[in-house]
Parts: sequence; C-alpha cells; structure tokens
Amino acid sequence: MPAITDNYSGAMISLLVFVSVLLALEALYLVWRSRRGVAARRLRQRLDALAKAPDAGTVGLHRQRKLSDVSSLGRVLERVPLALRLERFLGQSGLRWTVSGLGLTSLAAGMAVLGLATVVALPLPTAGLLALVLAALPWAWVGRARHRRLARFQQQLPEALELIVRALRAGYSLPLAIKLLADEMPDPISGEFGIVHEQVNFGVSMQKALLGLCERVPITDLRFLVVSILIQRQSGGNLTEILSNLARLIRERFKLYGRIKVLSSEGRMSAWTLGLLPPGIGAVLNLANPEFMSRLWTDPLGVGILQSMLFMTFLGAMVMVWIVKIRV
Repeated sequence: MPAITDNYSGAMISLLVFVSVLLALEALYLVWRSRRGVAARRLRQRLDALAKAPDAGTVGLHRQRKLSDVSSLGRVLERVPLALRLERFLGQSGLRWTVSGLGLTSLAAGMAVLGLATVVALPLPTAGLLALVLAALPWAWVGRARHRRLARFQQQLPEALELIVRALRAGYSLPLAIKLLADEMPDPISGEFGIVHEQVNFGVSMQKALLGLCERVPITDLRFLVVSILIQRQSGGNLTEILSNLARLIRERFKLYGRIKVLSSEGRMSAWTLGLLPPGIGAVLNLANPEFMSRLWTDPLGVGILQSMLFMTFLGAMVMVWIVKIRV
C-alpha cells in the first residue's frame, strides 16, 4: 500500500513538473514574441517612421480593421483593391465582421444550398437561383445595417451641430467641442467624432481628420459641415452662425422629405401591390389547380412565358421604384 502511494505521488510530481516547464516555455515564447515578433517589428517600424517624418500628419494614424482573422489571408487581401473597398463598406455598417468572414459565409451558404439541392434532386437552374439568393443574404444584411447606421447618423447630425454651436458660444475651441460631442452623443455619431478627436490629439491636422470622417461616413450633410468648417478656418467668419444655419437647413430638409414621403405613399403602395400581384395570383392558382399551373415549368413554351413574365415584372418594379424615389 505505501508503494502504491509513493508511485501515485511520484506521478503527480512528474506531471506538475511537466506542466510547470510547459508554462515556463510558453511564458518565454510570449516574452520573445512581444519583443521580437512580427507585431513588435511592425510597431517598431511605425515608430521609426513617425520619428523620421517631418510632419506627423503625413503618417496615417487611423484605426485599421482586420481583413481576416487569418494573418496570411489578410496579407493577401491587402493587395486586392476590392477587398479594401469591402472593408470600408463593412466599417460603414458598424458590424464586427471581416471581409474574409463575409465572403466565406456567403460561399458556405451557396454551397449548402447546392448540396441540399443534389439531395432532393432539384433542377440545376432552380438550385443555382436558390444558391445565389442565399449567398446574397449576408451581403443584403450588411447593406441593411449600413443603411440604418448612416440614416441614424444623419438624424443625429442636427442635434450634434447644435451641441457644437452651444459649446463654441460657451467658449470652447472646436477640438474641445468635438470631444464634448463624442462624450455626450450616442453612437454612431459619437464614435466617428471620437475618432476625429483622437486623430487631432495624435498630431493629424483638423483638415485631414475631417476629410477622413467624410470618407468613413458618405453623407451629403456631413460634407456640407466639413466644407463649412474648412472654409471658415481658411477665410474666417462666424462659425457658430454658419453651423446654426446648417442645422436649421438640415432640419427643414428632413421636414420636406417627410412631406414628400407622405405624398408618395400612395405610389409606393401601388408599386408594392402591382409587384406582388402576379406571384400572389400564381400561388393561388397553383394551390387551386396544380396541373393547370404545372405547364409553366414543364412545357418549353410555358418556361419561356414564365421567364418573360419574371423579366417584365422585375423591369416594372425597377421603373416604379425609380418613379416613387424622390431625392431631396
């Protein structure tokens, strides 16, 4: 019995020694990577570039999103201009997705539909169409999130301008007024103006920081704000009055847009009705008499008629959207 206890104690000691040595090696590796790793070398090169640059504003100090969680794939995507545009598109949506994640999700959704189509023996054109639709869903989700975020930013802009005006009248400078805006306002406008304040604190000129804001948030009203500030900084003038007038102009434009939306509601309802009426009637007839409707996808002439009908329905929907969409 004592021999068994001694063997058990020796095994436990050996295991603890092994774990301790393994943790010590891991700690040494982490220390080496923090001093000599790839990230440390990049940081050292960036600091050297900052030290050698005659103007700190010439070095980009903006936050860069990862194109991929895999470093090798991210380095490949950095050389693709389309990936950089998609990265900006994702940044405008406010989602914490990567370009590679979005692409792989879309590809996996399409391949899953194709695999399911082979199991249930769907026709190839139908399977391809379903795969394209499901593969486009992640992109549609990102586009919807981007539209909602930009719309929320635009709705917050008049209140943000009034906050800047009040801060300027109270004696704040423009950078401090922007910091107050970043602290007091909710997202997404607080985060974007917070980036502007941080860039100015790191030595980037106000002009470059505001132009970067326009690139991140492509809104016409924001461009008016940036142009007004830049012109006032070059030629002088009463900035508080300029921003007050701009805030009032944006609010009046919102009111006009609301009136136009109410007046065009009948046209939008007609567009939805006319667009959904053909497929709705086809679904009802298919439920009532499946043999009669099956000619549309079994007979070659019916397939041609169905394709022509879908094309003309899509074309009519686009024309109606173009009619009822009024830019203000």
